[in-house]
Formats: sequence, C-alpha cells, structure tokens
Amino acid sequence: MPADRAAAAQHFLLLAEDTVARSESVSGEHPVVRGGSRLEAHDLVKAYKGRRVVNDVSLDLAQGEIVGLLGPNGAGKTTSFYMITGLIRPDEGKIALDHRDITALPMYLRARAGIGYLAQEPSIFRKLTVEENVLAILETLNIGAQERARRLETLLDELAIKHLRRQKAYQLSGGERRRLEITRALVTEPKFLLLDEPFAGVDPIAVNDIQTIVAGLRHRGIGVLITDHNVEQTLDIVDRAYIMFEGRVQVAGTVRQLVFDDRVASLYLGPTLTTRLRARMSPAA
Repeated sequence: MPADRAAAAQHFLLLAEDTVARSESVSGEHPVVRGGSRLEAHDLVKAYKGRRVVNDVSLDLAQGEIVGLLGPNGAGKTTSFYMITGLIRPDEGKIALDHRDITALPMYLRARAGIGYLAQEPSIFRKLTVEENVLAILETLNIGAQERARRLETLLDELAIKHLRRQKAYQLSGGERRRLEITRALVTEPKFLLLDEPFAGVDPIAVNDIQTIVAGLRHRGIGVLITDHNVEQTLDIVDRAYIMFEGRVQVAGTVRQLVFDDRVASLYLGPTLTTRLRARMSPAA
C-alpha cells in the first residue's frame, strides 16, 4: 500500500477508535432508557392512481431502541417511512405520539414534539463551518448564550467533530458530513430520530463510525427508526426490524428471528446474505 494511502487508513482507524471510546463514555453517562414515549403508526394506507403502495402498515417504536424498516425496492417502505416523518399524508390510518394523534401535524410541529428527521440528502449549510452549522440550530432554541456554548462544546466532543469545527462543510468527507448532520439533529434533544439511508454515500470505514454513533443514541434514550438499502449494516445495529413486501409488513421480529426466518430469506435477504448472516449468528461463530 502506498505511504499516503496507509497514512490515510491509519488516520481513519484512529478516528474510529476515538469515536468508540467516546461512545462508551456516553454509554456510561447515559444508561439505556427503555419505554418512556412511544411513536406508533396504525393501519397506514397510501394509494397512487388507484394502486395501493402501502396497505395497512402498523409499527411502533419506543425510546431507547433502534428499529429497522426494511424491504426490497417497491415494497412500500420509503412511502411508509415518509408518512411517519410527515413528508407524505396517509390516505387512511394514523400516526400517534404517546397516544396523541399527530397525523395532521406538519414536520416542524412534529420536531417540536420530539421527532427528529435526518434526510438522505445533505442537510447542512455547505459554506458554513462545522461549528457554525451546529450554532445555526442552537440559535433557534430559547436558551442563553452560556447554555448555548456549553451544548455546542458537548455535542462537538461527543460526536468527535471538535477537530473539524473551523472546517467548511463542503470540505467534509461523506462520513464527516453524516456525523455533522447527526450532531445537528441532536441539538433539539429529540425523543425519536428517523434516519433515511444513513449509510448512503459513506465509505466502508466511515460506515462503522456511523454505526457506532447511531448505536450510541439508545443510551441517550432516543428511539431510532432506520430505513436503508444497506441491510447488513442496518441489521448490525437494530434491536428489531419490520420487513415489508408488496406494501405490507410481512415479518417483524428481532434480528436473530428475521435472519433465521425462511420467509425473510426468500422475500428479501437472498441465499448468499442469508448464509453469511446465519453463519455469523450460529453458536460456533
């Protein structure tokens, strides 16, 4: 390996190790919170030109757990996810937060209620620095300058981007950009965070970094709903998942239950990935 590539690889590994250490520190300070608030979708239906692309989809998410919404292309998972975020209005069914119907609430009111959303597309201000990007969200909160400065330093430190604070956002790598986006999403201290394709456009080393950060959110008491085409990376960090096919939730369960379910293997995972995942989870592995 050329010296410059070896140095870059070593740099990324050191950053990943630093992220793990910080995540463990956060885990110690924030024990996993189970229960608390619940976000629920009940019997969601969405049709386009008379064709139902989502048909009676129900799911739930509690604070302190990470849940996947997965399925092949055309399964209806993205439409279901967008209905939960508020980007799309369901034709039937409802979204509830702590048993309160929020189906008609626009996204900004859902955010105030504690539901954060991280889009697949870049959501940062490219010409601002990392620090300015975080401050742009902090300054929308009704807090004093001292508290704003304290939260800024805490977030930059816990998400391991303090060394990037003066760097312009357009100069960031895909993984660094994702870390900044997650940092911005945490500014409002959400109860739930909805992640749309968090591993898209991120290099393999940075994927591990993002996995560690997302997994650490449960220790903050944040419930996380993920939809992503990178099924293996998603299954590595979720507590359970819903598998959709042809507009319906076909199977739901823990990762182990899904991996060893022949319906999931047939409808979604395929033989190669199923074999690899089952080998990893077998007692001898």
